[in-house]
Amino acid sequence: MTPSEPWPWLALAGLGLFHGLNPAMGWLFAVGLGMHRRSAKVVALALGPIALGHAVSVALFVALFLAFGLMLDHRLLLLAGGAVLVGWGLWLTIVGHRGAPRIGMRTGWLGLGLWSFLMASAHGAGLMLVPIILPMCSSHGPGAAHLAPGAAPLLLAAVAVHSAVMLTTIGAVSLTVYHWVGVGFLRRAWINLDRVWGLALIGAGAILAAT
Repeated sequence: MTPSEPWPWLALAGLGLFHGLNPAMGWLFAVGLGMHRRSAKVVALALGPIALGHAVSVALFVALFLAFGLMLDHRLLLLAGGAVLVGWGLWLTIVGHRGAPRIGMRTGWLGLGLWSFLMASAHGAGLMLVPIILPMCSSHGPGAAHLAPGAAPLLLAAVAVHSAVMLTTIGAVSLTVYHWVGVGFLRRAWINLDRVWGLALIGAGAILAAT
């Protein structure tokens, strides 16, 4: 796979869209803060820390997998990555939000960014990007994988594309909900996206292990 192929970037954007739609990833917290402080400006300002915390979590997890790829046989790395994805997906499907980090409505921007980092990490957001970014940033031979030329800029670009789409989605959803829709629709028409996300992690892990 080469970085010039369009589908990895489309997949990164698609996952950013999905993350942005998931209320657990930040837009619901942004709306809650805006309602608590009675300010649409607060909703808009909350988007920055949320996106930054998410991007740091994603970049950290992907970078860790790339680092392990320098030491492990490529096939072993794929099997290990697949097993982690499946295990994380099962945990998220069974446990869900029990034990999720709690940060109140009086938190500042630093606390909001920390919350976003913890939620993205708990949901395995970075892990889901591993099957897409790993082939873009590494090459392999008979032994361990090694970083492809320009791996660091590729990693940063991948995280930027994913985070930009997520930020745009969260901004559109949170401001729409705050100004016009209200949060009451969550009781009537919202599906459990955490369950969908858990199943997606399991599916991605199975595909990665079988690659």
